[in-house]
Amino acid sequence: MLAFIFPSQGAQFVGMGKDLYENFSSSRDIFKKADEVLEFSVSDLCFNGPPDKLISTENAQPAILTVSIAALEAIKEYIKNTSSNLNLLPKFVAGLSLGEYSALVAADVLSFEDGVCLVRKRGQFMEEAARNNPGKMLSIIGLSKEVVEGICKSSDCEIANLNCPGQIVISGKIDQIERAMNLAKDKGAKRTILLDVSGAFHCSLMKEAELKLASEIHKLKFNPPKIPIISNVTAKSQEDIDGISNNLIKQVSSSTYWEDSISFMVAQGVDCFLEIGPGVVLRGLNRRIAPDIKTLNLGNIEQIKSFVSDNLKNN
Repeated sequence: MLAFIFPSQGAQFVGMGKDLYENFSSSRDIFKKADEVLEFSVSDLCFNGPPDKLISTENAQPAILTVSIAALEAIKEYIKNTSSNLNLLPKFVAGLSLGEYSALVAADVLSFEDGVCLVRKRGQFMEEAARNNPGKMLSIIGLSKEVVEGICKSSDCEIANLNCPGQIVISGKIDQIERAMNLAKDKGAKRTILLDVSGAFHCSLMKEAELKLASEIHKLKFNPPKIPIISNVTAKSQEDIDGISNNLIKQVSSSTYWEDSISFMVAQGVDCFLEIGPGVVLRGLNRRIAPDIKTLNLGNIEQIKSFVSDNLKNN
């Protein structure tokens, strides 16, 4: 049983999606739509950079969503062109943080055009909130959730991401994160890593962005999902339109439960995850969450060809 999973900010790299654009007409269509509705060349940014511009939150978010959906369309086109009967209908779709928007497009909850414009605004709102409420994010390796919760209580930080066993990301103001880092070291953390991000995402410092995003979300048409969505904030299947949109709003300033999301899908019978889009971050997390479950990356032409070829041999 398959599930599609989509990457978040941090998966971007210069050159991503270029081979998809060059080899698949459906992928070219996605990039062209993105360039048109965003009114700047996100395709050129993906293919040529520069890196410092691509990494910016307001650019990285629409760029990653565009490449993810371009990869999804490339997979469909390649299967059709090989005249195979390969069935790629997933049981669930999910994405980490930003990736949840790619999942919503994949499930036809949002049109691609609405999705890419929405994440562009989401990125802008998050950048603005970060400037107005400066903060940092810290990855803590090797401590339990309970210990990290105690550290957060003592430092006034908040848990941002529960990514996989032994890896928890917290957010807070700069001085709070510094206190939390020292406390984590005192508690025996294996490593503490300051993340290279522009703000303290997925915590109350993003409330300003949440309110602005809510206004934009309420303007859009959400369709009933053709495939059940796993919400970041509940780690459960969500098929109600109002629930989906409300969870998207909450997600900006709430903890994301990726470990629980993967565990939920595995409990429902998923035995193979396809990470669709740039990077391999989710595969790495899944190896820690469910080491016996296969995760495959489908983000470029070689990976797509190999996946389809292997499955045709096995069928």
